Order: sequence, then structure tokens, then C-alpha cells
Amino acid sequence: MENILIIGAAGQIGSELTLALRKIHGNNRVFATDIKDAPPDIKDGGPYQLMDVMDDKRLIHFVIRHKITQIYHLAAVLSGNAEKLPLQAWHINMNSLMNVLEIAKLVEDVKRVFWPSSIAVFGPSTPREQTPQLTTMEPTTVYGISKLAGERWCEYYFKKYGVDVRSIRYPGLISYKTEPGGGTTDWAVEIYYDAVRKGSYTCFLKKDTKQPMLFMEDAINATIRLMEVDNKRLKLHTGYNIMGVSVSPEDLAREIRKHIPDFRITYAPDFRQDIAMTWPESVDDSLARMHDDWKPYYDLKRITEIMLMEIKKKDLEM
Repeated sequence: MENILIIGAAGQIGSELTLALRKIHGNNRVFATDIKDAPPDIKDGGPYQLMDVMDDKRLIHFVIRHKITQIYHLAAVLSGNAEKLPLQAWHINMNSLMNVLEIAKLVEDVKRVFWPSSIAVFGPSTPREQTPQLTTMEPTTVYGISKLAGERWCEYYFKKYGVDVRSIRYPGLISYKTEPGGGTTDWAVEIYYDAVRKGSYTCFLKKDTKQPMLFMEDAINATIRLMEVDNKRLKLHTGYNIMGVSVSPEDLAREIRKHIPDFRITYAPDFRQDIAMTWPESVDDSLARMHDDWKPYYDLKRITEIMLMEIKKKDLEM
């Protein structure tokens, strides 16, 4: 039986991953933690604990006490916010990962660790279309630098100490359950919320800036699948490229107008435009498809239908 610890369970990924893992492993075997309050379904549906991943002593005691076998470390300062507080973001993103890797090395019960990487590991010297799994990586953001450094540390701990750490380079994630939290791809969520609530949206990127995106359900399925794959099938312990669709604000606006004909979009690019221009437009995820049988299910049409329907439903329940 697995005992699973999720660090950052109140965040965009964590809030949905927690519920999915509880369905598989049972509510009482998935321990959710965060430094902030979590939604009621997370707090009331199973063990929930306020805890700071930076507190390494408390963290290792928690892992030992609850006989944790898998750790999902999702806590991080995202790209947009990291540029405002670079030293703090570096400190949190890197030291928290090192705390988790050290615990996985020291505590025998811990068999697997998941840590999310990002397309932010790439930079302006990387091919922007169908970015290869292995390529030049020269990130220009604090977030990207920390993710690239994290990938190298993950592989180091795997090769040096046998820590079975697994990772995905997430593209932009689209979800209706948790609102945006400071990322450069957040426009792809904000646009749906503003379309429903205001009928208009002001985008912080230029209209033709394409980025790789993935619907959250696909992301959750890919994450759980990766953690369940036999270690012998995996060739990477850095981060696998995955994606669902490659879209621009103009593409999303066009799809939204099929449901909300009067929807208006304007553009006011800010510092995140410069970040976006160093990231891929699309990635080659053939290695994940080969090693992990990865394949996305949701296309842009279906994503848009679900996002608009669920946001409307969410607003009616408020």
C-alpha cells in the first residue's frame, strides 16, 4: 500500500492531483500539505496539514511518522512572480527541492518522488517549434534557471544515490478549478474567466504569441501514469516534454467567440511577453509517448466547451 505526501496541495496542480490520487489510493492514504488554507474538498476529504516545505526537520519527521512512500513536491514560486522576487524565488524553489531529495535519500520508505519541471527550462537559443527533448537549454528567467538546475539535481540524486525521482516539463496548464497563480501562461485561463464574467479580456501577450498548453485533466493523468510506470521503462530522470495543443491568444479568442459571439479581446503586452518569446511554441513529446505511452485526450474545441461551461456553473454556485 502507498502512503502519499503532496506538498503544495492547495495550488493549481496540487488541488486536482490530491483528489485524483485519493480516488485511486483511498482518502486516508493521501496526505495533503501546504503553507496556506486549502479548498474544503481537500481539507475535508482526507488528511490535511499546514506545513512549510522549507522546514526540513518538521518535513522529515512527518515523512517518517506517516511512513510516506511517494512524495509529490509541487510547491514553487511561478515565473511571473519569480521575476519580481528573484532571490526569494531561487531560495524557495531550489532549497525546497533539496529538502525533498535529501529526505528521499535518507528515508528508506520513500520509493518515488515527483517534481514538476517546466518549458521554462528552454531559452532563446532553443528551437521554438517542436522543441526537442534534448537540446540547447539557456533559460533567461529565474524560474527557468531554477527548473533547469532542479532537473540536474534530480538526475544527480538518481545516479548518485538511487533516488527514483520523476518529472514532467509542464507546458501552460488550463483548468477551471483553481484560478491563475502568477505564471506566464496564465492568460490561457484568465481569458476564459473574463469571457464569462466580463465579455472581454485584456491580454498581457501579443495576439499571435503561440505557447504549448495542456488541459489539467490530461496533466493529472500524465503525472499519475508517469509515477506508476516501471522504473526500467524510464530513460529520463530530468523532465519529459509533454503538450496538448499549441495556441495563441488570437486562437483562443476565435474559439471562445463560437460560444460568446460578442467576446472582445485587447492586447497590452507586459514583461511576460519577453519571457514568452524565450519559450517554445510547441514541443516534441515523442519520448514520453514512447516510454510512458503518453497521449493527450483534450483538443482546443473540447477544452473551450468545458472551461466555459464549468466557469458558468462555478459562478452560479457562488
